[in-house]
Formats: sequence, structure tokens, C-alpha cells
Amino acid sequence: MSYQHVVATRFGGPEVLSIIEEPQLPEPGAGEVRVKVLAAGTGFTDTIIRRGNYVDIKDKPPFTLGYDYVGRVDKLGAGVAGLQIGQLVADMPGIGGYTQYIVRPAEMLVPVPDAVDPVEAVCMPLSFLTAYQMLTRIKTLQRGQRILIHGASGAAGTGLLVLGAHLGLEMYGTCSRGKFALLEQYGCTPIDYKTEDFVERIKALTQNKVGDTGVDAVFDAIGGDYWQRSFNCLRRGGILVGYGAQNIAKNADSLPAVLLGFFKLMVLWNILPNGRSSAFYNILTRRKKKSQEFNDDLTALFELLRQKKIKPIVAATYPLAAAQKVHEQIDAGEIQGKVVLLPFGE
Repeated sequence: MSYQHVVATRFGGPEVLSIIEEPQLPEPGAGEVRVKVLAAGTGFTDTIIRRGNYVDIKDKPPFTLGYDYVGRVDKLGAGVAGLQIGQLVADMPGIGGYTQYIVRPAEMLVPVPDAVDPVEAVCMPLSFLTAYQMLTRIKTLQRGQRILIHGASGAAGTGLLVLGAHLGLEMYGTCSRGKFALLEQYGCTPIDYKTEDFVERIKALTQNKVGDTGVDAVFDAIGGDYWQRSFNCLRRGGILVGYGAQNIAKNADSLPAVLLGFFKLMVLWNILPNGRSSAFYNILTRRKKKSQEFNDDLTALFELLRQKKIKPIVAATYPLAAAQKVHEQIDAGEIQGKVVLLPFGE
């Protein structure tokens, strides 16, 4: 039996993506599981990997893109226990998700409640879990505290929006003016990053609030000079969480500027006697170190989804053959929320 997957034939733009048909399904070995993929997540991280600028992925093309996916167990390898044929599962391999079938180690699969829509479930492993752990593990934020979200209309940004609203946080977010309505739906005050100085806007918006002017946390995946400006938005006791460096991935920063930014984030800002701090969050690194925490938090998110206490923003669904088009839209900054690929069609 044949199957299809999307391959990056080399590093580069969306044009490097091709859909390939393989003549035989992959076979699981001992301790492995073959999964029939029902929904594959897409996002900015996939485009960084496609360009060859994602430090945690060492594979060289050709390879199949796809950071996360949800599917059903299709075949068990020898010695696999605790999983059943037909069971709904989620995974975050980093690459490999843009496919109809994938073989993975059984211990990497997290059960998904059958009542949950796979399209909504696939928004959880990368986008929502990143948001959830930054909001609850990196710093435990209390109802009413203030946060600033950069790129608030993107996949991880909307995860922060949805969970921030669920947790009762006061939210500010940067985006382009055409996306203001999306942020406002979640009670988030939008700031136009193209025409407004977000540091000055945060000062103005919080100057009459209880406590120091500024926010309790900033979530910044932009990097570069954004990290310094984001740090300037913090009130005493606040934290800057860098969880990506899009400027680096786009080759928009010089190497010295990159190194200086990480030195400030990881060292300098944590020793200054100003009551503020900073941290860097990487979901793959954290999963390797704290796999049970990853499973527990992802299971908690699936339960919130099952109870309909949260609902991810799915911008659109497309077949695998549309992967190149989706990457063009991501590169152009056109997507609000997350686009999901359906390997077996609509």
C-alpha cells in the first residue's frame, strides 16, 4: 500500500516542498508504532526548519517537514504495551508530521480523548503547550496580572491569547492593524508594531494601574533588539521570556548582535539588581529533560479542550498538496491562528 508525504528537497523557500508518493507503508520495529496521521500542524517553526536555520534539527534534506501531528494507531511493533489499534494519539517529532503515515517510538505518543477533534487537538503539542508552560511553569501568573504578547495573532501567540483569557490575565499584544479584531475578541489590547512604539504604549496603558508601570511578563519570539525593548516593558518582579529568535532565523541580525542578545537574556538581566528577570524557553529541550512534565501538561490541555474550556483558533485546513501554499502564507505573515494539513483530505 502506498502513501504520501511532503518532502523538503533542499533548504530554501516554499518552492523546495514537494509531495512524494512512496510504494510501501513504513513498518514499525520493536517498541515502535505506525500512526495514520489525521491532522498535521503548521507554523513559523516549520518555515525556519525549511530554511535550515533551526538549531535543534540537525537533519539534512531531503526530509519530511511537520513539527506536530495527531493520528490513530495503525500498527504496533513488537513489545509495545499500553496502546491499542485505532487509539487517537498526539506527538511532536520536530520533523516528519506532513505525512499520511509515520513510525514513532511508542513512548513519544500521548493519548488524546476520542471526543476531541483532531484538527483542534493538533494545535496543542507545539503552539498551546508552549504557551501553557510559559504561563504556568516558567512563571506562575495569577488572575489579573499583565502580559505582553509579541506576534499575538500567530500560532503560539493565539495560544497565549486563548490561555491568557482562560486564566483571567490582562493582555496586550503586538500585531499588524488588520489583525486587531482578533486580539480584541479575547480582551487583549492590540498595539500596531509597524506604527507604534510598543514600549511607550505599554507605559501609557499601565501608568494608572495598581503597582509599578509595566507588565508582569513579556513573551517574545522575535529576538534582536526586541528583547531589550521587551525587557524595558517589565515592572518590578516581571520576567521576559524569549521563546524564539525570528530575526536570527531570517538572517536579520549579525552574529555579534545575536550573541549579545543571548548573553543579556541568559545572564546579564538575571544579575542586575532591578527586580526583573529573563529566561529562554525551548519546548524540544524541555521535553528531553522533563518528558513526564510534557506528557502531563499536554494531557491537561487535552482535558481543557474536551471540556470545551478552551478553543484554538484554526485559520484553515488544507490537503497535504497545499503545503507550499501554506508556507507562502506563513512567510508573508498572512495567517491568524494555525493552519492544519489534512493528509487524507477534507
